[in-house]
Amino acid sequence: MGIDKYRIIEPYINKHCSLLQISSNNSISIRTLSRWVKSYRENRELFLTKKDRADKNKTRKISEELINFTQGLALEGPKSIASIHRQVCEIADKIKEERPSYALIYNIVKSIPEGMKILAHQGTKKYQQKFDLLCRNEASRPNEVWQTDHCLLDINLQHNNQIIRPWLTVIIDVYSRAISGYYLALEPPSSIRVGITLRQAICRKQEPHWNIFGIPETFYTDNGSDFKSEHIETVCANLKIHAVFSIPGKPRGRGKIERFFLTLNQRVLCQLPGYINNINVYENSKNKDTIEKLLTIEELEVHLKNFILNIYHQEKHSITKEAPIERWDKKDFLPQIPESLEALDLLLLTIPKARKVQQDGIHFQGLKYLDTTLASYIGERVMIRYDPRDITEIRIFHNQKFLCRAICQELSGETISLKDIISARQKRKNELNKLISQKRSIVAQLLYEKHSKVPIEVKNDRALITKNKKPKIKLYVNE
Repeated sequence: MGIDKYRIIEPYINKHCSLLQISSNNSISIRTLSRWVKSYRENRELFLTKKDRADKNKTRKISEELINFTQGLALEGPKSIASIHRQVCEIADKIKEERPSYALIYNIVKSIPEGMKILAHQGTKKYQQKFDLLCRNEASRPNEVWQTDHCLLDINLQHNNQIIRPWLTVIIDVYSRAISGYYLALEPPSSIRVGITLRQAICRKQEPHWNIFGIPETFYTDNGSDFKSEHIETVCANLKIHAVFSIPGKPRGRGKIERFFLTLNQRVLCQLPGYINNINVYENSKNKDTIEKLLTIEELEVHLKNFILNIYHQEKHSITKEAPIERWDKKDFLPQIPESLEALDLLLLTIPKARKVQQDGIHFQGLKYLDTTLASYIGERVMIRYDPRDITEIRIFHNQKFLCRAICQELSGETISLKDIISARQKRKNELNKLISQKRSIVAQLLYEKHSKVPIEVKNDRALITKNKKPKIKLYVNE
């Protein structure tokens, strides 16, 4: 090693003794010492650096061809060293080379880089997860980067005498690891769900120890259709938020929020009744006693809120070494806030659609919305905004100015969601299709009985001929 050589020649370099004295004391020839001194003076850095042997990981007992063959066998798939050794020996006999020893084959296989083995045996995805260079998303101040994601929680709840799993949407501040907002509900992910969570994250909270608010600079999400929807794109454009999406199929950039979901699972859900990984009897069970033992979504909300505000926000984070709420408060900065809460609600909780004002009002989703203000705008193109959770009224804008709120008289006094309307329409359509099928079957049956006495079997709105003997090919009436 270079440093060991330097220690030997150091007295000569500093003129404390001669090379002859060093040679006699260390039993090293003067010629060798002179070569070391010359190398040191020409390139100190290279001389002091440890040099690898030129023949490292190489052997003279086996040809390069057999080495490549041995490595190729090992990369074909997981094989034992013994089977590789037998195959190599067979090839060595064919090319008239000396058979290598088992230990030599073992060393050649073990010298293959681990990354090459994983890429060959487990594919590109596993290789990328373990060996790809990562660029971790970090932030230098609060509200610089927010991450969000949905999670289907591993717990069963009771709702209307049914067992159902809830969805949790969370927004986390990357710098402090504090939870900016969350939304627990039974409905699956949607753009409105993201809007509700974002509204809570941006607005000031009523809880005294949860003072995280403001508009983020960057909003980091996955490639879900709810995050990439036109609604959320419009929200980010209006609030001047830079939307960033992770690379499809590579969720490692969202590790901070995934870690929170894992912590929630390990510290809260596993201790509650209905936790799936502990009690599988809850799954698909219709036993009334079993359902009554489960929590409601309101009860789970209490546990979740208590954990976030009183435990997670107050404990030191393993990475930042600070409590999330303290780290967020530590930086002196002025959060950016929206112009008004009403404007924020209009932007986040409603969806814009273009419509034309008709003489009988505005038509939307098969319903009619009317207000006296619209009398002056008949034939004009307007923009409507609606809340999918309640479409009893819509808000109308003309040239980006608010006109009025139009109400559907049919739904007046009720709170009906768009989902309920679509479901009711589909149910009615199915009922009509069923009635149509029945009437067509009767018509086909009567028409056939008029022309033939052969009995028929009606199936899928078509009359199939059935004779006493089963025909090889089914024929329709018009054939």
